[in-house]
Amino acid sequence: MLDEVRTADQIRLDAQQGVAEKRIQTFRQILLWPIQLVPENNTTIVEDYAAILETLGPDNPWYEIADEFTGDPKDFQQRHYSEFVTFLPPVQRLLYGSGRGKPGSVCAESPIKAFRRSDVAKIRITLSAGAAPLELDVTHIDLYFFYEIDVAILAFEVHASDLPLVTVQDLMFRLGRTYPAYWEENGSGGHCPDKVEFIGNDGGVLAVSDHNDQAKFLAQVCLKRAARVASHWQFLLHPLVPHHSDLPGQIRYKQLEYSRMPQMDFLAASAGTALTRADYVRLAFASGPGSCDELPFSESHLSSFESAFCYDRYYGQHNGVEWPESRYMSCGHTLVVTGNADNPFFTDINHGCQNSFRHEHFLVFLLAHFHKAALLMFSDQLTEAMSRLDAHDKSAVLSFRMASRRALETFLRFTHRYWFHSVSNQTQARELFTLCRSQLELDRLYDDIRQEIQEMSEFLENEALRRQNDTMTRLTVVTTLGLIGTTVTGFLGMNVLAWADEPLPWRIWAFLAVLIPTILLTLLTIVNSRSLSNFMERLSDTERTKNVRPKRQKRAPLPRND
Repeated sequence: MLDEVRTADQIRLDAQQGVAEKRIQTFRQILLWPIQLVPENNTTIVEDYAAILETLGPDNPWYEIADEFTGDPKDFQQRHYSEFVTFLPPVQRLLYGSGRGKPGSVCAESPIKAFRRSDVAKIRITLSAGAAPLELDVTHIDLYFFYEIDVAILAFEVHASDLPLVTVQDLMFRLGRTYPAYWEENGSGGHCPDKVEFIGNDGGVLAVSDHNDQAKFLAQVCLKRAARVASHWQFLLHPLVPHHSDLPGQIRYKQLEYSRMPQMDFLAASAGTALTRADYVRLAFASGPGSCDELPFSESHLSSFESAFCYDRYYGQHNGVEWPESRYMSCGHTLVVTGNADNPFFTDINHGCQNSFRHEHFLVFLLAHFHKAALLMFSDQLTEAMSRLDAHDKSAVLSFRMASRRALETFLRFTHRYWFHSVSNQTQARELFTLCRSQLELDRLYDDIRQEIQEMSEFLENEALRRQNDTMTRLTVVTTLGLIGTTVTGFLGMNVLAWADEPLPWRIWAFLAVLIPTILLTLLTIVNSRSLSNFMERLSDTERTKNVRPKRQKRAPLPRND
């Protein structure tokens, strides 16, 4: 979706027109950042990056999250049970493991491993130059790995209370940016916060953004042909390092999409805060703040907004319904939930809508974007393999064959282990997953990747058949010419010459005198087998002589009668 460019002066003007009067009592945002993992040595095949992360030394801030399903049943809460039964059995086995098999095996445990870091307590954001800094509490910073898939997803969750709607809209628009799209005339990174700081548990600053350092980003693209990741996001993923940087690291990563991270947003507003259609559109597309009366896009473009981007099963209801009035919206890279802050069930973080948002709906959104990230990763790997293919270079063909075989094997495992069209029989979870999948166009992307892999397999099969036919042709030529020598030696072996009575040294020399020329003749035949095959084909081509037209004879001139 197109981003709406808003300057600080325009935002303040909108605030004066009444946008700032609307306040959000509870705001929670979860940023998801899918990345492609690359080993330090590109020729190495890594099946479990999570195992490597655990061995990266004492300075590694990441630690594996304990699984509630392997702990004490007394600590197993009802929300864990509700989360588990939301999903279908195949998805349950993916997310939580089967509970069977040897401990530590993929069968017993989930193929998804989650790591967490707890050294970042707050995030301080200056949205625009000259604006007052805003602090948000950091709830979780998690990193998800997927077994045998070269993809990881960073989940960054923050929350705040009692914020103006204009501030929430600006946060949704600016925060999840890995690099600037451009630079303003004053040097500020376009679409990015003016400054981002990660605050530690002791109140100290751990990392600061560098969106405004234009020279670094320009140099990276010029020299490496890849966009540079902002310094504060590099800090958050450490000890993982960007693949196109000069930093040392055993696990490197590449960006799969553009600068904007997918995001989930939970907004609870008081009953008196009436959101207009323009507000909902800006929230659904995370397009930034603006007038509550003017749509950010044309009316014709938004004619199908409610049917295409909104899930209104519980929107527009009145008192007396079991589920509180709420609206779910998604444009692919967003999943936004709005509702009434005065309804305890909507804001309940343990059993209500906010709990579902942070757990069941988070997993739904995570799976949808993991599917897209994995398919984009396959596309990148196939493109890289094709770029190295040279049909005239045997080593390049062999390398391409190995890469294609691995891609096919990994794609099959992805299809049977991770790929789902439906994750739940519960209406809300199923339809939200369907909404996200349709916006991300996952089925079309999946069919494209499957077609590419099938074409690569067909190329390899045709190449193998060509080599097999060529080998059979060479063997046929060698056998045909060897028939002459076999006939002659067989004739000589019929006691025509009584060499059996000769002395042993003489017979050995006679044997070598025949063996060595025979070997040389065989090797020479193999070397020239293609030319000999063409020669034999011309000799046996009787159709060629039949189809040759006889030369036209000159006819005698007719007599002339003078």
